[in-house]
Amino acid sequence: MGIGVRVRTRARVWFLILLVVSVYGIESPEYSVVHKESEFEIRMYGESSWMSASSDELSFEKATAFGFHRLFQYIQGANLNWSRIAMTKPVLTSIVPDAGPLHSSAYLIQLYLPVKFQASPPLPLPELNLHPIKQVTHCIAVRKFSGKARDSNIVKEAEKLALSLSRSSWANSTDLLGKNAYSIAQYNSPFRKIGRVNEVWFDVDGSQAPGCGSQGSVAAY
Repeated sequence: MGIGVRVRTRARVWFLILLVVSVYGIESPEYSVVHKESEFEIRMYGESSWMSASSDELSFEKATAFGFHRLFQYIQGANLNWSRIAMTKPVLTSIVPDAGPLHSSAYLIQLYLPVKFQASPPLPLPELNLHPIKQVTHCIAVRKFSGKARDSNIVKEAEKLALSLSRSSWANSTDLLGKNAYSIAQYNSPFRKIGRVNEVWFDVDGSQAPGCGSQGSVAAY
């Protein structure tokens, strides 16, 4: 087995292990629902700290696995404090169309940091090439979808959210698959076959969104 294959296999295994852990009662970023319709809802998230791993992989699935592999090392103690950090959910992969090599998508894989580390996140070891992110208070549009999040379905799910928003009063408050990123949030173990929950997230422009006020936008992208 070649080195590249072993690395990919190890990344996938660790990604699966951590997602198994994520089904239990672990921390998630808190939010309030500003608006709700049958096909989407608008949430307001408060200020929060995350750790992120960028990836230039051509595949959403590979980028998420490799990015998560580095984040896994970080929460297992590969940081300057040697701190063990509890797993949180969701695993959030932000996607910026045409920003990667050969006009592919660029990816940013993110983990929310537990409340214990929100004020002062441990710095990652330099070789992991991770970066802390401070999210400002912001609103996002969310669509849930079932099954597994794959390269073959994430764009279709994002397009469904864009279509729903374009037919609503929120059409002028979102980018609708323009130059800005959208994100895929994964909540369940990959071994779970029934009742899986994933989400598509779009940023909402707080200056134009009722209920979001001048809350600002996501600082991650």
